[in-house]
Amino acid sequence: MKILFVAAEAAPIAKVGGMGDVVGTLTPILRKMGHDVRILMPYYGFLPDKLEIPEKPVWQGSAMFQTFDILETLLPGTDVPLYLLGHAAFAPRRIYQGDDEPWRFTFFANGAAQFALNYWQPEVMHCHDWHTGMIPVWMYQTPEIKTVFTIHNLAYQGPARSQIEEMAWCPPYMQEHNVMAGAIQFADCVNTVSPTYAKQIQTPEYGEGLNDLLALKKDKIVGIVNGIDLEQYNPETDPNLDQPFSLEKIDDRAANKIALQEQVGLEINSGAFLVGMVTRLVEQKGLDLVLAILEQYLNYTGDQFLVLGTGEERYETQLRALADRFPGRMSVQLLYNDGLARRIYAGSDAFLMPSRFEPCGISQMMAMRYGCVPIVRRTGGLVDTVSHHNPIEQTGTGFCFSVYESLDLYTALIRASESYLYREPWRNLQERGMKQNFSWQRSAQKYVQLYEDILTPTADGETLKSTASPESTTVIAPTSQIELT
Repeated sequence: MKILFVAAEAAPIAKVGGMGDVVGTLTPILRKMGHDVRILMPYYGFLPDKLEIPEKPVWQGSAMFQTFDILETLLPGTDVPLYLLGHAAFAPRRIYQGDDEPWRFTFFANGAAQFALNYWQPEVMHCHDWHTGMIPVWMYQTPEIKTVFTIHNLAYQGPARSQIEEMAWCPPYMQEHNVMAGAIQFADCVNTVSPTYAKQIQTPEYGEGLNDLLALKKDKIVGIVNGIDLEQYNPETDPNLDQPFSLEKIDDRAANKIALQEQVGLEINSGAFLVGMVTRLVEQKGLDLVLAILEQYLNYTGDQFLVLGTGEERYETQLRALADRFPGRMSVQLLYNDGLARRIYAGSDAFLMPSRFEPCGISQMMAMRYGCVPIVRRTGGLVDTVSHHNPIEQTGTGFCFSVYESLDLYTALIRASESYLYREPWRNLQERGMKQNFSWQRSAQKYVQLYEDILTPTADGETLKSTASPESTTVIAPTSQIELT
């Protein structure tokens, strides 16, 4: 199959969140499976620092009365062709933010559609988040190109329809109120990054105002859990660790705990229960719950607590204040540091993720990969990747709580802390987590099935797109009459 990934991010060269991991990790695997997979993303001003980019474009196009260049290179460390859409709007050294963000990404989506129609035509355009949300709307008139729309963050829904009408061509059949809604309406398949989140977004609690539309379109919504790169995240070979270890040599892991305590200023104590967090310091990640119970938790126990991340100033300030009150038992590292994050996975006893919502999450998978037991709220992808520990039957991989309340979080922490005292069952719990298969290979096979499903003709010989009839559709123009600018 010919598949074009269109996204604002692609790891390792341009990454802010989980979207970058999906695009940068899934595409090489699909290519190894024999598919012609390519990536199209904006040519950000910082990219020449990250990879070699030819000066001469392979193609030039126009969109929204602007010209743009397409330059071709390779995603570093892979054989995946990487197309970069060059325009002055993307020259600044940033991915997001700025008053021009709606225009920039509407232009990018428009240019991507022109690229697919006129230069390299894929069978499937795999679009990611609102930045590419107009592509399924425009491609609805092009039955030979199918579209998959992946929702990574439903809260950010892009420009309103009225804004699109001011910037670019907005088809008369699009009656939805913003870009995200339009993509959900017109994509051949809507994908989220976990099965549970795919169901949750159809409810008022998680639907961000789009739950009715998502429930209406439930038959084309699919949830596929993200994976992790098992070679890159491997405790046997990770150069960031003081002491490599494996499932068979899990006792060697203890040296990483001592090294971590020393590095971040915690009391050196191999017997203390060490809870780690690697997170953005934002409300979504459950920081309100953590701050509500953390002082009581540290007063009640002799445990240690470590946080790595940056985010909202109010959370940073409160966490620093708590660390000052508990020297040697709490450490707050307000920075982004991948090496330290891995040492936290390898040195902490438990990993805390009390998210209010979590489309998928990969930190809990990396924690288990490194023998760190997750403590999570049962929401989104955390439901699909962490099973509750049953000490009697010796099953499960972590500690879970369901209700988004501080008391429920506190109870889960105390249960984990007390379970740690029973070292043999705890070791078995670690081992069950390390045995989990979170390979991207499994996820890639499900994406291939998804692509094949939307490309497979129905009984009357037509594809799903050619038989679809959105409620708001008026007259669909022939492909030759498509005008995106």
